[in-house]
Amino acid sequence: MSKAQRNDFYAHSTDRVDKVDWQSLSGHLSAVGKLAAEKASYFGGESLAQVEGLLHDLGKYTEEFQQRLEGSPVRVDHATHGAVMAVERYGPIGQLLAFAIAGHHAGLANGRDNGERTSLKDRLRKELPQLLSHWQDEIELPEQNSLTLPKELTAHNERGIFQLSFLGRMLFSCLVDADYLDTEAFYLRKDKGIEGRNQQFPSLAALREQLDVYLSRFNADSEVNRVRARILRYVREGAALEPGLFSLNVPTGGGKTLASLAFALDHAIAHGLRRVIFVIPFTSIVEQNAAVFREALGELGEKAVLEHHSAFIDDDKSTEKREARDKLRLAMENWEAPIIVTTSVQLFESLYANRGSRCRKLHNIAGSVVILDEAQTLPLKLLMPCVTAMDELSLNYRTSLVLCTATQPALKKGEGFVNGLENVRELAPAPEELQRDLERVQVHYRGPLEDEELVAELAASEQVLCIVNSRRHARSLYQSISHLPGACHLTTLMCARHRSAALKEIRQRLEDREPCRLIATSLIEAGVDVDFPTVYRAEAGLDSIAQAAGRCNREGRRPLEQSKVYVFAVASDWPTPPDVEQFAGAARSVFRRYEKPLSLDAIRDYFRELYWVKGKEQLGADMLKMVEDGRIEGIPYEKLAGEFRMIDSPMLPVIIPYDDEARDVLRQFQWVESCGGLARRLQPYLVQLPEQALRALQRTGAVQPVRFEQFGEQFMELVNGDLYHEEYGLDWDSPSFISAEKSVM
Repeated sequence: MSKAQRNDFYAHSTDRVDKVDWQSLSGHLSAVGKLAAEKASYFGGESLAQVEGLLHDLGKYTEEFQQRLEGSPVRVDHATHGAVMAVERYGPIGQLLAFAIAGHHAGLANGRDNGERTSLKDRLRKELPQLLSHWQDEIELPEQNSLTLPKELTAHNERGIFQLSFLGRMLFSCLVDADYLDTEAFYLRKDKGIEGRNQQFPSLAALREQLDVYLSRFNADSEVNRVRARILRYVREGAALEPGLFSLNVPTGGGKTLASLAFALDHAIAHGLRRVIFVIPFTSIVEQNAAVFREALGELGEKAVLEHHSAFIDDDKSTEKREARDKLRLAMENWEAPIIVTTSVQLFESLYANRGSRCRKLHNIAGSVVILDEAQTLPLKLLMPCVTAMDELSLNYRTSLVLCTATQPALKKGEGFVNGLENVRELAPAPEELQRDLERVQVHYRGPLEDEELVAELAASEQVLCIVNSRRHARSLYQSISHLPGACHLTTLMCARHRSAALKEIRQRLEDREPCRLIATSLIEAGVDVDFPTVYRAEAGLDSIAQAAGRCNREGRRPLEQSKVYVFAVASDWPTPPDVEQFAGAARSVFRRYEKPLSLDAIRDYFRELYWVKGKEQLGADMLKMVEDGRIEGIPYEKLAGEFRMIDSPMLPVIIPYDDEARDVLRQFQWVESCGGLARRLQPYLVQLPEQALRALQRTGAVQPVRFEQFGEQFMELVNGDLYHEEYGLDWDSPSFISAEKSVM
């Protein structure tokens, strides 16, 4: 058919040659524009998102693309025409929109410099197929003067280009999600005769009602529980405060988890916010915290709580080669659930990402309550970009953020942090008084301890916890005490389901006053509810020491003088990892100056010293400067995404067929086409490994991809069961594995 004869234009095709069930292009563009505008309405970006939706597939109004839908093998750039039109029609604002329009499949490019993908500047100048004029009869674009920046952003514009770059990524999120959903809805109608996903979630009011029932069962039967009840009451009273920045400074064991959930639900309902997002520092406890929330929310918990971390992440590199329906099978969750439990890696790397699969969910953070658990664990090298992103969400995206920790980092402007947070309101009642009320341990610095001395002291204690900084050291110590009654071991080389089973036995031993000698890595410090009379902690940061202390006399049942936490320098065979040593050095300084090293004053001094020693350049200030220097036309989206890495060594998940449920899910993978639900069911059976360790296991045949022809290497299974040990988890006895593991904590 010639260009002159063509009258019907399509966005997506089916197998029917007569095209009666193909999706019209104008219908797709209008639907995506409307849906993107709805998603951007929570931060005032409706008009901008609508234009992105209307223009994103403008390049499908070409003869070449329509021929591709009819079977031509020639690939066609259908995204750049819309970006060019945005710049021509809307000037500087159009320049910002052009990033998302040009990158809605490939990802956000740098404004000027080419990286993996061609820069926007070069995309806008490239030779394109002829754009047919029919689009003007089918699509009506808004006038330039109707496009406005969000009101909040114009009122709080202290950060200039950074704020525009952040807005650009949020609009990209709206566009990508709307495009995914409309395309998905088209194929669901065609293939299954159903209208969209039709996901039904419980209301926040219904969830709060269930939580109130759950909390009413708790008795204030001890001094610790009475303090927890007081904290809960006070925190909930703060829910009426206007949305913005909050801190919840409560000592470990003070009931922060449920208190923060209660505050979040109360606050969201009071101010018309949409969801609660819990951000947890470690993947290893996402499942645990999600389970706590599900239990607290009763029968609604299963429908309301979504766990989402970085275990299985779709890679746009692979989806670029797939047609629309194949791409949809790999679509990432978009955080529509009322309660999200995720990791700080997933949240912050997504806030600086440039790929659609990572950014798709971002617009759903607007109008939410974000609980940042253990805020002090944010990596120093990215601290300023993290703080700036938090502040931006609070100022311009109707997001309330709660810094929830026992060791509040000195991130406020008034505490000397450059461009720090302002107007942070404390939710806890009198933190200094709380710390006195919840003081349950004595902390002592022991100095150097050789392993032989340490093992002798562990043998002399019936119930004792020892936490060290590396998995290999933990295993070595465990082997040294394995002959003793109640010897236990916990490591991230165990899958979460395995750790849960081990913790159940550990808690029972403690409750029954049986011998229990536990060797663990720092994973035990992240919200794991255990109660030992004595804890040994290898030198680390003061925040880690405080978390370790939270596993000692947790319920306050023992006298203070009988509840000891010993901090020791490790033997020469196990040097403190370099990234831990800088924190340990600041902690040693506090031990020299303070009789009570976990007092609020000591903690504030610890963080000030830590940040002062690093300097703002080493806290990530250069990344923010890079954005400002680029101006609108040169926003370095791809470069930012490449440099913002919270974990230096890429970690990849291996599926452990630990029990019958895991094996059943793996069997189902052999015939399904959509993997989303199965992937979520597999999360409790994952062990994260450095990429080089996984590849070493893969070369020996010990790890193999599940149904490679369908999913590529997205799901890697441990097929050599001899490498998974009931006491150690994934065993590293193979020389290649030892080599890859040596530097891993």
